[in-house]
Amino acid sequence: MYRKKLKVLDCTIRDGGLINNYHFSDDFVKAVYRAICDSGVDIIEIGKKLCVGAEYTREKYGKWNFCDEDDIKRVVESHECANPPVLAVMYDVGRIDISALPPADQSVIGMVRTACYVPDIDKGLDLVKRTKDLGYETTINIMASSAAIEKDLIEALQQVNETPEVDYLYLVDSFGAFYSEQVTSYLKLYKENAPSKELGFHAHNNQQLGFSNTQQAIIDGVNLLDATINGIGRGAGNCNLELLLNFLKNPKFDVRPVYKVIQEHFVPLRHEMEWGFNDIYGISGYLNQHPREAMKHRANSKVRDNCYDFFLEATSEVA
Repeated sequence: MYRKKLKVLDCTIRDGGLINNYHFSDDFVKAVYRAICDSGVDIIEIGKKLCVGAEYTREKYGKWNFCDEDDIKRVVESHECANPPVLAVMYDVGRIDISALPPADQSVIGMVRTACYVPDIDKGLDLVKRTKDLGYETTINIMASSAAIEKDLIEALQQVNETPEVDYLYLVDSFGAFYSEQVTSYLKLYKENAPSKELGFHAHNNQQLGFSNTQQAIIDGVNLLDATINGIGRGAGNCNLELLLNFLKNPKFDVRPVYKVIQEHFVPLRHEMEWGFNDIYGISGYLNQHPREAMKHRANSKVRDNCYDFFLEATSEVA
């Protein structure tokens, strides 16, 4: 699949950090950055840029939840790159201090992605406007669209369409609940109500459809695609970057550095933390539920593989 306009965004550190409270070592983050540079991926999301607080400390929640300029510079300076990727961070509505964000021409960051749910679209778009005013490329990532009331989602999309500061509008399959026909249906809704916007797509792999749904998004005209190395991410994880690069057939991409970092860093990491499909996450995806209950179940060593029991509990709550 080759389309020159397509761009790939790696969110390995940001989405993977949801598993371990962003306690990745500097060496691990540098290895990921080196792999992304050498593979030709367009954008790397290095983490979140949230506020430090009395309860929300760097020691407890990890430096990549806060993405200080000096921390990012140490990563960037660790590897010379002829054509470096754009560096992105993510904002969560209600948990940031935009006054701490320097103008883009004084920062190593080039893109700010704002994540919000439909009821908070006003707050999300306000952040987008303010980050665009500082010179950053922007996205608005509408979370849990599969759980939103359609009328409210349409109104949110129309607001996005009327906001010129939004560079990319994201369809996010937060719960890994979509099948390919739903990807097509939601993208049609997004195009009808926000026709002026370039679209992005972020998949989760709860039903082992992260990669195939990303393929479907490409077919449906999406030009900014999220993926993570080895599919790392909260719960069942994300679309695998290595599979996506192989599929795109674009000569600017070189998948070998990605496989190298998997072999050297991600295989050992699997002994410390879990990600990827299992039947517990499959059930949560099928039921269009947030993975938090599935993750809680997996954390209990006595019942972590009891998928029948989890199914009964989850469906009784739905009933």
